Amino acid sequence: MAVQETALAIAHLGALGYGLAAIGPGIGVGLVVSKTIESIARQPELASKLQVTMWLGIAFTEALALIGLATPFIFA
Repeated sequence: MAVQETALAIAHLGALGYGLAAIGPGIGVGLVVSKTIESIARQPELASKLQVTMWLGIAFTEALALIGLATPFIFA
């Protein structure tokens, strides 16, 4: 019985750890978007190029969150 409770507690700690780890990519996406908006406000003629770069930055940042989500399943 104690072993099952310990395993459940460890699983909950893993979920908490992933939740805390997801804060980083969330902040990263916010920074990428805010700087893109700032850049478009300064140079509107570069808007299309900046948006492409922004989407790439968001994709790479979100990939970190997905890797963090998949890692426990791979190594469990």
